[in-house]
Amino acid sequence: MSKMKRRTCVAMLAAVSILASAGVALPCSRVLWSGGGRGVYVGRNMDWMEDMKSNLWVLPRGMARDGLAAVNPLRWRSKYGSLVITGYDSVSADGLNEKGLAAHMLYLAETKVGPRDEATPGLAISMWLQYYLDQFGSVAEAVAATESKPFQLLMVTEPSSKQAGAVHIALDDSSGDSAIFECIDGQIRVYHDRNALVMTNEPAFDKQEANLRQYKGFGGDKPLPGTDEPADRFVRAAYYVKHLPAAADERESIAALLSVMRNVSAPFGVTDPARPNVSATQWRAVTNLTGGVLYYDSVTNPGVFWVNMKAFDFDESAPVTKLQVAGVEDLGGDVSSRFKPTEMFKFVAPTRAD
Repeated sequence: MSKMKRRTCVAMLAAVSILASAGVALPCSRVLWSGGGRGVYVGRNMDWMEDMKSNLWVLPRGMARDGLAAVNPLRWRSKYGSLVITGYDSVSADGLNEKGLAAHMLYLAETKVGPRDEATPGLAISMWLQYYLDQFGSVAEAVAATESKPFQLLMVTEPSSKQAGAVHIALDDSSGDSAIFECIDGQIRVYHDRNALVMTNEPAFDKQEANLRQYKGFGGDKPLPGTDEPADRFVRAAYYVKHLPAAADERESIAALLSVMRNVSAPFGVTDPARPNVSATQWRAVTNLTGGVLYYDSVTNPGVFWVNMKAFDFDESAPVTKLQVAGVEDLGGDVSSRFKPTEMFKFVAPTRAD
């Protein structure tokens, strides 16, 4: 069982926003794998009802940020450089920093938050993932900081859809450590456990674990489920990653974890606008946390391409650079040299009074 701790969080949330039809609420699946003998790997699927126009960005150290609260925003300067995948170029949805800490943002309909307390620094939920990548070199550091330095999450409204989003976050690092952060009933729950290998969407993580124990191989007698519901994807991902064989090399490691991620993907045509937790897979990423290489698999592009963290300069003097992925069909192989200097994207800010 995961070790779970809580602390208070707050935000503003429109009553209809939990089941938004677009925005920064991100359904998906995430799987951590350390059993292949070739390092630590993590896979994630981005499932959504439309193309999120995702691009890849390299962000250097020393970037000044604030949490975008109108009053008392959380402020920090990035200690570590990072490689991130954006959604709509307004939120960091996934990424890896130069210390080997990775973060993954997924949709969670059960997210519930309370009223604003201006005495505590505010953090827009669109920046939650980036805060961890900027500031911490390991899962343990991020967990300790979350417990000892409270901040308040502020919900945001995605401009094109006019809807808010609800998310939870998974962190993992090159040591194989793992933690999942959820904001439920005004509390941030932290599940810090190396066995927390899988995350999908609702229900909340403790209920997912309880459901898992009903199935063969995990203590129960139910056969492996086959639907695209988040709970079924959770069970299948846990089962298949448990049974992956040791890999002979890097290529086999990526292929092995991609086979799991493809098994829990959703095809075009299953999208339900009223339920963003059940949407078609738009892209997949598998990251070698030990070697610092991110592999990107778009469902509309037949080739897999990859980016090597060692190819980038993360010094404070280095520029922000971007790899245009949205609308580009010729990406394949190592594309680390194709990033171009550009202005930093703007995170979605809270649009309601806080």
